[in-house]
Amino acid sequence: MMQDCYLVLKGNLRIFFMSQIETKPWVIITVFKDEVNPSDIERIAPQIQSLTDDWQSAGKIMWSGPFNDDVTGMAVFEATKKEADDFFKKYDQICSGILNYSMYEWDAMPILSVLSNN
Repeated sequence: MMQDCYLVLKGNLRIFFMSQIETKPWVIITVFKDEVNPSDIERIAPQIQSLTDDWQSAGKIMWSGPFNDDVTGMAVFEATKKEADDFFKKYDQICSGILNYSMYEWDAMPILSVLSNN
């Protein structure tokens, strides 16, 4: 059962739900559209790389790569719900109309947390 977490910041009481501050694994699955233009991919690739670099430069974990079918890719990362939503919004702004993609909360064991602590 989700419990409220109370944080006092600068004398103000702020209430956050644990789901807002708890990090969880997330996954973004991306598939090239059938009618994708190679020049569109060349145009967005540096933007996606920059978004990923910014994420990792902030000390956050992300693993990504293609599947063997050459049209599907996956990114796995750890974030709060808000961080994940913010990242996905930026991803959407870059990829909208060019790629098909969805983000899911990964309900598997928190593998990224375990691996990052080793």
